[in-house]
Amino acid sequence: MLQSLAGSSCVRLVEQHRSAWCFALLVLGYLLYLVFGAVVFSSVELPYEDLLRQELGKLKQRFLEEHSCLSEQQLEQFLMRVLEASNYGVSVLSNASGNWNWDFTSSLFFASTVLSTTGYGHTVPLSDGGKAFCIIYSVIGIPFTLLFLTAVVQRIIVYVTRRPVLYFHIRWGFSKQVVAIIHAIVLGFITVSCFFLIPAAIFSVLEDDWNFLESFYFCFISLSTIGLGDYVPGEGYNQKFRELYKIGITCYLLLGLIAMLVVLETFCELHELKKFRKLFYVKKDKEEDQVHIMEHDQLSFSSISDQAASMKDDQKANEPFVNSQSPTSNDSSPNN
Repeated sequence: MLQSLAGSSCVRLVEQHRSAWCFALLVLGYLLYLVFGAVVFSSVELPYEDLLRQELGKLKQRFLEEHSCLSEQQLEQFLMRVLEASNYGVSVLSNASGNWNWDFTSSLFFASTVLSTTGYGHTVPLSDGGKAFCIIYSVIGIPFTLLFLTAVVQRIIVYVTRRPVLYFHIRWGFSKQVVAIIHAIVLGFITVSCFFLIPAAIFSVLEDDWNFLESFYFCFISLSTIGLGDYVPGEGYNQKFRELYKIGITCYLLLGLIAMLVVLETFCELHELKKFRKLFYVKKDKEEDQVHIMEHDQLSFSSISDQAASMKDDQKANEPFVNSQSPTSNDSSPNN
């Protein structure tokens, strides 16, 4: 008896705080996912980093042995300056001296990466004025970009998602949920093909040092706005039509970001995902709902009373013409 009462009370407690338990599981799952990613990245990349460090140490030692007139301190100072310039997008190599980082097309590409929060990091402002302007430009531009993308996606999704789903639901009588799922899968496949697979094949041809996997990796890192900056197109030696290439990449990033947002919004509108997301949301109290209902009723009552008052005013405006005839009719009726 006590066990059954305890079990029923536990079930009742879980049901009352279901969203809180789901949210706690969500937080725990996210933390475990972070730890899992750290373990995998560390186990995979740490051996390669160790090999690279050993190789650089051997090259440095060999260089000092072959050039005994150069001290290790002088070499360290030179390397530090080279690495600092490389962090600002300026290379000391002779084959990269012809590429300017702040011509118009490169600046346009940089502005698009800033506003889309991709931020490859291959080019950064050098001057204090450029850094200050980048802060002001980003503070205004990033919300403006979000507003622009939201408006564009809202208009596109009407024609790409909602109307096709309603057409097949109304015209052919298919289930709306089934049609929405199939439509989301088809739209995701088309987006992956047009903005990942095909551009990856194009980048693997245009970029000499990129294979298909590296090109696909660049497309994903860019359109997901991660922007690690280890692969940046158009930075190769003697890149043909570099200005036009940079403009094309800028347009690709903008269109690809819009397509990604359309796909994400399409999947978020699925009924199953809406039910799943509600598991982690805080439920509104009944008192708050009643307050909202009362406010809505008061607004509706006030609007109705305003409409009734306006109608009475209109009737009063027309009443003199009616009252002028009514006394004569009332006077004539008794006489008759």
